[in-house]
Amino acid sequence: MADRKQIPTKTKLRLFSEAAGHCQRPECLQPLFPAEMGGDKHIAEMAHVIPHGETGPRHEERPAGEFEPDSFENLILLCPTCHTVVDKDPDGYSRDTLLGWKYNHLAALAHRQGIRAYDERSHVRCVVAAAMAENKAVWKEFAPSDGSSFEYDPESEAAKTWVQRMRGVILPNHFRIQAIIKANQQHMTEAELQAFARYQEHVRGLSERHVCGVAGGAIRYPAEMDGIFA
Repeated sequence: MADRKQIPTKTKLRLFSEAAGHCQRPECLQPLFPAEMGGDKHIAEMAHVIPHGETGPRHEERPAGEFEPDSFENLILLCPTCHTVVDKDPDGYSRDTLLGWKYNHLAALAHRQGIRAYDERSHVRCVVAAAMAENKAVWKEFAPSDGSSFEYDPESEAAKTWVQRMRGVILPNHFRIQAIIKANQQHMTEAELQAFARYQEHVRGLSERHVCGVAGGAIRYPAEMDGIFA
């Protein structure tokens, strides 16, 4: 039996980031932090495109030569239902099919969410500002450091609410904002591109902490983002 190693945090973070919090099967695209579960628990499963060892779904498509089953390139993020579907019917869901889902995921998700390129900067500003406003309202009300609602106690109900809002509202909004901006980079100035790069690093750090449980990696939100596309 092949040795099973723990998937590195860096790989998990990249998977969650590139899935933008949604199942990567294009017919599904459901949120992986379901609102009906409070928004603080994820149902994501890291599915292997090619399995460990010489048996399992799609094992006959294993590439020749050195191969790492737990690499980012061989993993796809799915909800439990879709994970079961693709592994129960490997002939219907080939390696190329799964990798195609993964490669085209952000475009499919953007289409589902109505994200598109706009003709005017002002139009981009409107949709970005709406998502930012919701995040700022949640942050002001519930954040343990900058907010004013409570003195932080990880076991308190207020702290649990903060985690729910971070995973169920703030991070999904961040992923959506990133998708909108990436679809409209043709309207950005050089200074805005630099601010956006710092913003993406800010979001990666939040994901690392609130999805993967690794603290200390986030940089502060770049204030320049408040005026983007203005």
